[in-house]
Amino acid sequence: MSSSVIQLECQCNNYPWGKKGSSSLAAKYAAATPGGHSKLDEPKEYAEQWMGTYPTTPSLVLATGEDLQKHINSNEEKLIGKAILDKFGANLPYLPKILSIAKALPLQIHPDKGLAAKLHKKDPEKFGDANHKPEIAIQQLFTAIPILKSRFTKSSETHFNGETLKEVVGKILSASDEEIVELYESLKKTEVKDFGKHTYIPELLPRLAEQYDKSDQGNLVALLTMNYLVLQKGDAIYVPAELTIDNGIHAYLSGDIVECMARSDNVLNTGFCPRADRDSIELFTAALTFSPKDADEALLKPKKSDKGLKGHTQVLAPPLSEFDMLITKLKGEETETIKALQGPAILIVTGGKGKMRAEGKEHEVKEGYVFFIGYNTEIELAAESGLEAHIAFAEA
Repeated sequence: MSSSVIQLECQCNNYPWGKKGSSSLAAKYAAATPGGHSKLDEPKEYAEQWMGTYPTTPSLVLATGEDLQKHINSNEEKLIGKAILDKFGANLPYLPKILSIAKALPLQIHPDKGLAAKLHKKDPEKFGDANHKPEIAIQQLFTAIPILKSRFTKSSETHFNGETLKEVVGKILSASDEEIVELYESLKKTEVKDFGKHTYIPELLPRLAEQYDKSDQGNLVALLTMNYLVLQKGDAIYVPAELTIDNGIHAYLSGDIVECMARSDNVLNTGFCPRADRDSIELFTAALTFSPKDADEALLKPKKSDKGLKGHTQVLAPPLSEFDMLITKLKGEETETIKALQGPAILIVTGGKGKMRAEGKEHEVKEGYVFFIGYNTEIELAAESGLEAHIAFAEA
């Protein structure tokens, strides 16, 4: 009989925007796995550590090296539970990650299910699945700076709705390198007071230009049509991927984050990446929607969760069925019992150390350790000197 608590070895990918070597949290977490095969290479970029069963970067059962999905397939009902099997099948419906960001990610949106299915059918190598990809990120807004109004909108236009913003983005992306450089230089000469409350624009403009060149259209799209949000530790944001809600253009700029999304790797990119990697402007803008709102409205607020029986657990519950995220924080030698979840879970230790008890066994837990927790399995977490864990899970 297979255990329902399985320690995992999780791999990193090496996108050029990732942090290098030991400065990357993703790399440090991968290297923390006891007996794992990950070795830190200081000059190398480590962008994302993936946890789960997505086939391009699958997690492995640490004890045996077996692909986690293959292991689940031989124990489906015990590890996944019948309700999740009936709803999603044996594949985990979510994909947790650790992202370590040294420079801006490509400007991106995620296709909804309808568009994802069409793109997957047309180009299955580029779009590897037919699923949508809602995640935790941010929705955007246009800034009415005179030079931009004169260049990209009608002089009589005073209100910028979703269609206006989509048109502005299309015009910026279609502009020549020479036009973008001219606008960049004009913005550099603009007085700070003319940016109103958006004083971050002149601060970020040279930083982004240094990363991707001042001719990159992404500089203007990011700074002039998107909200800028600084997240503190514990803050979370949600980016939908449905045209009936909002399909939010977003780009992380720097930092280390825990991210979770529906099981998909579909993305439409433009800006902050080589031209050869960019999707067509027409496809990108057709999939893009805007719902102008304050940046704070993108924040996903944690709530106290009844899954933690001793009161040390909160939940982030985005409006989708594929996953929720529990966050357990323990001080000193506190303990928490997570009641048996009615679906599969991935537990990531994101701080401290201690013990985890389940099925009559005890497991050592330290920052960077990752575990699969099977259906209907109660766990107890006991801190030695503080402990933090993020737990992605699905219930039908």
